[in-house]
Amino acid sequence: MTSGSVCRGLVAGALGTAAMTVSSTLEMRLRGREPSTVPARAAAKVLGVEPAGEVGARRFATIVHWAYGSGWGAAREAIGALGLRGTPATATFFALVWGFELALLPRLDIGVPPVSQWEPPEIAIDALHHAVYATATGAVYERLADAWTGPPVRTRRTTSK
Repeated sequence: MTSGSVCRGLVAGALGTAAMTVSSTLEMRLRGREPSTVPARAAAKVLGVEPAGEVGARRFATIVHWAYGSGWGAAREAIGALGLRGTPATATFFALVWGFELALLPRLDIGVPPVSQWEPPEIAIDALHHAVYATATGAVYERLADAWTGPPVRTRRTTSK
């Protein structure tokens, strides 16, 4: 991967994060819930930091949200570098991002139970937000990849007679 391709992944991840932000904000308003503190709690635990005060906690949560989502764009770039494109690449990316969350968060001891203990609507909502993120990140990545390198060459199979 080159620095240009990493930038392509980071840009795709940032725009995917924007789409997920819209998705989760709409869902929060519809359900009347507060923003999740889980990503910030997880990052604080991993980094060994404790944001100071409510303003510091909100600022930290925002930084974590955007850095984490943008950073995962590099993984989308890696998937593209392996030659996977389109729906298979997006499905792989979704499985990687959501699977990582589902595996990591319960192990951090921050109050997140294993997914097997979640209610079905919570699983569906979490999956939806991650599907929005993966789909948007994939769409942006594909557009940027095509702009920089051209669309993938598709060949027809011919059968011998």
